[in-house]
Amino acid sequence: MTDREAAVVLNLISGIGFVKFTALRNYFGSAAAAANRSFAEYCEVPGIGEMLAGKLADCNWQESFDLEADLADRAGVRLVTYFDENYPECLRQLFDPPLVLYVRGTLGEFPDAAVAVVGTRKTTGYGRRMAQAISTDAVNAGFTVVSGLAYGVDTVAHQAAVDAGGRTVAVLAGGLLHVHPQENLPLANAIIAHGGALISEFPMDFPVSRTGFPRRNRIVAGLARATIVVEAGLQSGALITANLALENGREVFAVPGQADNPQAAGCHQLIKNGAALIERFDDVLENFGFGFLPGLAPGEADGDAPDYDASSFADLPANQRRLMELLDGGDASLEEIQMALDGDIATLLGDLMQLEMKFLVERGADLRYRVVRRV
Repeated sequence: MTDREAAVVLNLISGIGFVKFTALRNYFGSAAAAANRSFAEYCEVPGIGEMLAGKLADCNWQESFDLEADLADRAGVRLVTYFDENYPECLRQLFDPPLVLYVRGTLGEFPDAAVAVVGTRKTTGYGRRMAQAISTDAVNAGFTVVSGLAYGVDTVAHQAAVDAGGRTVAVLAGGLLHVHPQENLPLANAIIAHGGALISEFPMDFPVSRTGFPRRNRIVAGLARATIVVEAGLQSGALITANLALENGREVFAVPGQADNPQAAGCHQLIKNGAALIERFDDVLENFGFGFLPGLAPGEADGDAPDYDASSFADLPANQRRLMELLDGGDASLEEIQMALDGDIATLLGDLMQLEMKFLVERGADLRYRVVRRV
């Protein structure tokens, strides 16, 4: 049995988290070496009591892994363990990182190109409008939108990202065989079809439970460069996500609401405690330092940007060079660019944003991209 196989099996056993996983690995020398030990041996491990030792000793390790791996494979789900190279590095930095990620779809890059958009399930019309506008602008700026697929703000954020042709990732509070709520199953399928992913740390057949939501929230916050809270009451799980983001050194933004709306109280509390108040996604970009060249202070004239020079294509990454060469022949819509280059929408949007930041490409009011030419 390999370390990654052992991680999958340990993740199946209730009561094993990263702390006890680390205790087993340290005591036996590796995750694989912790497999198939006796009850007495497990009892010797610090922090492993008799009840948990009994579960470990009774486990048929290889059979358990084979059954779970087969179930995942038949469902089109990949297992990404703590030992794999493509495990998101940002999640390793968590105090309690998931041992395994179950992934249906495309995992992507985190956290710099991702923002979390979260909020209450009982959202108002205003909250829905703000979540839609912010999520749409986020994917148009090349960011992946991360959320939890719950009712309310989560659903609006995912749907807006899909409708805008962007990429979004949903983190579930149960196994991937239990998409919750069931009404969002079509949305979940659309997320995957548009280059996004469904992610869970829970075994395939693990039911959704109240305890699963806080654990899901730490992954939502961990995957994102920043967390944007659109509308949330004082008891909302979105505040847990925001606090987890702060604990992990990530930025938190909050959208203000009406003073007499209880679903805005959580956002107002975050703002009082130092979260940045935002009204649109441009405020987030400004906070990140986007919208002007490195070394060019905000407010300075854009005329200081370098003149357009076709020879500079050679200095660009390959994907951006192909975009410049295409647009050098005339303006084009996002759909036309995708057809010409046969590229992934999320990747194209990210590259276009980078070119806009370099003042090489601009998007007009007609939503067509063109090369910036200076006389």
